[in-house]
Amino acid sequence: MSSILCLVPVVAHADDTVLPNNCSAVTFPVPPTGNLAATLCMPSTPTSTIMVLMPGSNYNHTYWDFPYAPETYNFRRAMNAAGYATLVVDRFGDGASTRPPSATLTATGSVIALHQLVGAVRQGLPGVQPFSKIITGGHSLSSGVAVIEASTNHDVDGVLLTGFSHALNIVGTLGVVSTYYSAAGDPKFAGQGYDPGYLTTRPGTRAGDFYGAGDYDPAVLATDEATKEVFSLTEYPDGLTSTLPPTTNFIDVPVMVVNGSEDRLCLNACASTATLAAEEAPYFGPAAKLRTFVLPGSGHSVNLALNTGAYQAAVSDWMKSTF
Repeated sequence: MSSILCLVPVVAHADDTVLPNNCSAVTFPVPPTGNLAATLCMPSTPTSTIMVLMPGSNYNHTYWDFPYAPETYNFRRAMNAAGYATLVVDRFGDGASTRPPSATLTATGSVIALHQLVGAVRQGLPGVQPFSKIITGGHSLSSGVAVIEASTNHDVDGVLLTGFSHALNIVGTLGVVSTYYSAAGDPKFAGQGYDPGYLTTRPGTRAGDFYGAGDYDPAVLATDEATKEVFSLTEYPDGLTSTLPPTTNFIDVPVMVVNGSEDRLCLNACASTATLAAEEAPYFGPAAKLRTFVLPGSGHSVNLALNTGAYQAAVSDWMKSTF
């Protein structure tokens, strides 16, 4: 039996979240690790196109499905309004997904899970027709996961990469990493059984880590802190191989790369849309039909910038013109 057929999605509410009428909670068994929790949301009109969205480290599903001022900051809602279905997935260890020992978490494990999930979506979820066009979307670490999945399995129709570039700012990245500490000692996660290898950001550091200077609503930052998540450093080594040539050159479907101009993890390449296009072009083949977009003033978390609507519009335009 193939790995795809082993994945049997079961509709189930994984927590007490009240979902919109067009959304349903879905659980995907991924042996032997456990279950991935996800939320499937449909647009108001029929569609054969779905975006499978996975958050990066330090975030869960709320990064794509942000609860505060959703008319502005909720990317999932914006894509549904544009006519596309969405499946927002929690990585292992986050949200309602299974929390295995931190040392067992790897980007490779997430790649395998994403591949199985894509197969299940293409076959058809319970009560929903199969989707003929699947676009995977990632942020930061999960962009690396999307790169490796697409370049290895060639089973998706497009890839959206946010918080991703080949021009990694080592100094800025180490600065962000220096704000991490064991989640077991954090007030949000203390007493919940996290092993010492699960990390999170220290309180009060997310503005400097993930936002441009002054480019945030204080209520957004407070919501971000309240919904922050954990990750394991064991997810990084193989995840970073996504930036090593020629990995992205093997992607044979359209790609859009999005970054913030003030992303401290990006070195020079994120100054403007044109600069990002010039820097990234050598790493992608003609089939990628590379599209880039830089959100002015934004830090690493483009979904939460004050002007995130411009980025949502750019992605919607790419989707419409490409798929």
